[in-house]
Amino acid sequence: MNKLSTLSVYLQETSLSSQLSLPRTLKNGTIIFISSIAFAWTVFQLLIATVLTLDDIVSKAVHLTFALILLFAVMPIKKQKDSNPPISLNKKNWIQRFFHSYGSIPLLDVLLCILSVFAVLYLPVNLQELSLRAGNPQPIDILMGSLFVIIVLEASRRSVGLPMTILVIVLALWAFFGTYMPRPFDFQSVSLNKFMEKVSVSTEGIFGIPLYVATYTVFLFVLFGTLLERFGAGQFFNDVAIAMLGRYRGGPAKAAVISSGLSGMVSGSSIANVVTTGTVTIPLMKKAGFPARIAAATEVAASTNGQLMPPIMGAAAFIIAEYIGIGYSSVVRAAIIPAITSYIALFYIVHLEAYKLNLAPLKSEYIPNLWKVFSKGWYQLIPILVLITLLVMRFSPSLSVTIAIFTLLATMYVKEIVVSQKTNQSTGKNLLALTKTSYFSLVQGAINMIPVTLATAAAGIIVGIVNMGIGGLLIQIVEQISFGNFFLLLFFIAMFSLLIGMGLPTTATYIVMATITVPIMKDLGALYGFGIPLIAAHLYCFYFGIIADDTPPVGLAAYAAAAIAKTNPIPVGITGFVYDLRTAVIPFVFVLNPIFILEGVTGLVPSLAVFAIAVLGGLTFTNFIQGYFIIKNKWYESVLLLATSALFYLSRVFVVRLQEMVSAGSESSIGFFQNFVIEHPFGTELVLYGIAFVLYGVVFILQRIRKIVDLPYKEKANPET
Repeated sequence: MNKLSTLSVYLQETSLSSQLSLPRTLKNGTIIFISSIAFAWTVFQLLIATVLTLDDIVSKAVHLTFALILLFAVMPIKKQKDSNPPISLNKKNWIQRFFHSYGSIPLLDVLLCILSVFAVLYLPVNLQELSLRAGNPQPIDILMGSLFVIIVLEASRRSVGLPMTILVIVLALWAFFGTYMPRPFDFQSVSLNKFMEKVSVSTEGIFGIPLYVATYTVFLFVLFGTLLERFGAGQFFNDVAIAMLGRYRGGPAKAAVISSGLSGMVSGSSIANVVTTGTVTIPLMKKAGFPARIAAATEVAASTNGQLMPPIMGAAAFIIAEYIGIGYSSVVRAAIIPAITSYIALFYIVHLEAYKLNLAPLKSEYIPNLWKVFSKGWYQLIPILVLITLLVMRFSPSLSVTIAIFTLLATMYVKEIVVSQKTNQSTGKNLLALTKTSYFSLVQGAINMIPVTLATAAAGIIVGIVNMGIGGLLIQIVEQISFGNFFLLLFFIAMFSLLIGMGLPTTATYIVMATITVPIMKDLGALYGFGIPLIAAHLYCFYFGIIADDTPPVGLAAYAAAAIAKTNPIPVGITGFVYDLRTAVIPFVFVLNPIFILEGVTGLVPSLAVFAIAVLGGLTFTNFIQGYFIIKNKWYESVLLLATSALFYLSRVFVVRLQEMVSAGSESSIGFFQNFVIEHPFGTELVLYGIAFVLYGVVFILQRIRKIVDLPYKEKANPET
C-alpha cells in the first residue's frame, strides 16, 4: 500500500465529520478531497506571507478562487444541513441530483466551482491585454465580468446572507437607472461597459482594498484564532477568569467579560465568542443567581466587544489601515483606549447587576484553583505574547502572525513530547494524534475564512458602484435629510449602520458604511466646525457595525447566547443593547473629542491621563444608564450623573465652544472669566474636570446618606433580613 493510500485510510478512520464543522453533510472521501483543497489554501497563504512573491492581482485571484471553490463545495444552496436525503430523491433523476445531494457535491455546485476558476482567473491571466484596452472593454470582457459578478453574488448569498446580495443589486439598479429616479435620487446612469470595468476587471471593485487585506492579513489572523481555539486557549482563558473572579459577587459574569475580551483579541468574531466562552460562562452565571436573560445578555455584550479589542478587531484594523494609508500600529493606538474603557464599563455593569440582585459569590466547588489552571495551560500565552511583541516591534501584521502561528505549532509539539515522557505514554502515537489535530485545525481555519473573503468581495462591488459617482450624490442626500445638523447626521449614520449591520457581518458593514459615510462625515464636519480625524470617522462606522450584532430583532449573537441560556432571544437582545449603550456613546465622544483616540496626544503621562478621564466618563455614564450607583438613582441623581459624564467626556469641546462664544462677544463685555477661558484653555478644562468630580461626589454622598437613613426601616420591615 503506498503512502497516499495509507494516509487516506488513516483519515477515514478518524471520524471526519466530527473533525470539521461543515454546513453540508459529506462522505469521508469527499471530505478528504475538500480538506486537501483547504489545506492547500492555507499553505498558499503562509507561503505568500513568507517566501513566495506574487503580483497582488494574482495573489488576490488565487485567494478568491480557493474561497469560491470551497464555498460551493461545502455550502448548500439553502442554509440547512442536508443530513438526510429528501424522501422523493431518486438517484436516477438527474434534475433532482443537479440541485441536491446526499454525501456528495451536487452537479450544480461542481459546475459553479469550475466556472469560478475561469471567471476569477480571467483578470490575472489577461491582465496585460485588459490594461491595453482600458476604457474600451471587449464583449468577452463584459461576458466574463458579468459571470464573475453573478458568481460572487451567489456565493455571498450563501455565506453572508441575502441582505448583502439585495443591497448590491439595489445599488447596481440605481447605477443603471439613476437617470429615471426622482429627485434627489436622480443620477447619471452608467453603462454596462463602465460598470463591469469598474467592478470586475479592475482593482477598484471586487479586487480592491478589502480583498487585498483579506488575502494578505485577515486569513492569517483567522487561522491563528482557529488554532488557538482548537488547542484549548478559549477554555484556558475561561478557567483563569473564573479562578480569579469566581469568589467575588457576580464573579461568573465578571469572568465572562474578561474571558470574552481575551478570546475576542484573537478570534475577531462575536458569535464565535458566544458559542465558545458562553457555553461555560452562561451556565455558571445562572448557577450564581443571574436570570437567564441577564446571563445571556452579559455574554453577548462581552463577546460583541471582543471585536473592539486590539490586536485583531475583526478584520477592520487592517482594512482601516489600508484605507487611510497609515500603519497598523497607529490604528491600534487609536482604538486601545475606547476598547479598554468599554470593557471596564461592562465589568462595572455586571458588578452593579450583582448588587441589584444581591447575589452571593460562586460556590467554591465551581471555582478551579488558579495555580493549577495556570500551571496546566500557561504555554497558551506564548504565541499570543510573541504576536504582541512583534507587533510592538513594528513587524508587519502578516509576518508577525505567521511567526506566531509557527510558534504555536512548535509549542504544542514540545508540550506533547514533554507530557508523553512524563506520563510514559507513546510519544509517536501522541504526536500522530497532534498532527491530525493540527491538520484539521489548519483546514478549519481556511473554511472559517470563507465568509470573510466573500463578504469583502461583495463589499468590493459596493465600493466600485459608489465610486462611479453615487458617493457624491449620497453626501447631498444625507445633508438634506439631516437639515445640515452635524449631530443629527451622526445619529442617522449610527442608525443606518445598525440597520445594515443586522443582516451583514461586521467587516462587510464597516466597508459599506465607511465607503458611503466617511466622506460625508468629513465634509459636513469641516463645514460646521468639527475637524474630524479620518481614523475617528472610520472607527465610528466600525463601532456601530459591531453593536448591530446584538441589536433586535436580528442580533445573531443574541440568538446564539439565548440558545445556550434556554431563554427568549428578543429580551436578551434588548438587554444586551442596553448594556451596549455604554459602547454606543464612545464613538460620538471620540468624533467630537478626538483626544480619546490619542489624536494630538504624545507621551505616556498625557496618554494615561486621557485614559483615566475616559474611564471616569464611562463609569458615570454606566451609573446613568443602569439607574444605579450605591443604590437606585433618583431622577435628579441621574441628571447629575449624565452631566458628570458629559463633563468628563466633552470638556475640551465645551472649552472650544466657550472660546468661540467669548471671541464672538464685544471686547467691553469680556471679564475675568472670559479672559481666563481665552488665555488658559487647559486650565479651563481642568476646572470643568474638577466640577465633574464634585458632581460625582455629591451623588455619592446623597446616595450614601439615603442608604444609611433607609437601612433601619428596611430591617424593621424585613426582620429576617
